[in-house]
Amino acid sequence: MDTQTKSDQGEVRLERNGALATLWFDRPQARNAMTWTMYEGMARALDEIATDRSVRVAVFRGVGGKAFVAGTDIAQFKAFEDGQDGIAYEQKVDAYMERITRLPMPTLCVVEGWAVGGGMAIANACDFRIATAGARFGVPIARTLGNCLAAGNLRALAVTLGVPMVKRMLLLAEMPEAEELLHQGYLLAVCAPEEIDAKQAEIVEKLQGHAPVTMKVTKEALRRLETDLTPADEDLILECYGSRDFAHGVESFVAKKPAGWAGE
Repeated sequence: MDTQTKSDQGEVRLERNGALATLWFDRPQARNAMTWTMYEGMARALDEIATDRSVRVAVFRGVGGKAFVAGTDIAQFKAFEDGQDGIAYEQKVDAYMERITRLPMPTLCVVEGWAVGGGMAIANACDFRIATAGARFGVPIARTLGNCLAAGNLRALAVTLGVPMVKRMLLLAEMPEAEELLHQGYLLAVCAPEEIDAKQAEIVEKLQGHAPVTMKVTKEALRRLETDLTPADEDLILECYGSRDFAHGVESFVAKKPAGWAGE
């Protein structure tokens, strides 16, 4: 244990409200900067909801309204002795991000204030993002820590942002505002702080009304396409077309009735 007290370590809290699961990054005194304790807590929460069919949407939010996640706590890097520590750290980050991308339900990140470094990676791993006006996004390590990102993390950023924007964030260390990223399609919406909860509720309600199996297999197919232009997909097609939801959806559509998706 380092010199930080247990309370200083922060936590990632899992809150359930019906079919909605919310992961709260709770360390507002440090703009929710991630400690190892918080990363491990996030991993446990992700593992818990990954196999829970009752969860239809997962939301990621920071406590305090000032930041989503302002990176990894820099104090923790003081213990690094050589490049091998860097390799181990980046591998852990990649593994955490993969847990997010592999979630079967759609994910929404709500950014208030800052999404920096590790916070940017978490936001980027989600399916959708909304932000408050003036929120900033970036990985300004070229002017701060002098570390780097693993290629897998860079690939994920390039897929969603495009290589030119990634170079601006990494090489020029720019921190674009939400309004610019909205125009690029990276964000679904930019709202005033007092409107962000309503926007979240609107998006969650829409996603909860859609076919869970369809969204699950679509997410997985897109994930596979990131590294393979001709991925195997028979298992996904079989799962979807063989589901009760598909049969029910056809019956409901023909009968001109709304479908009640069961997620199986």
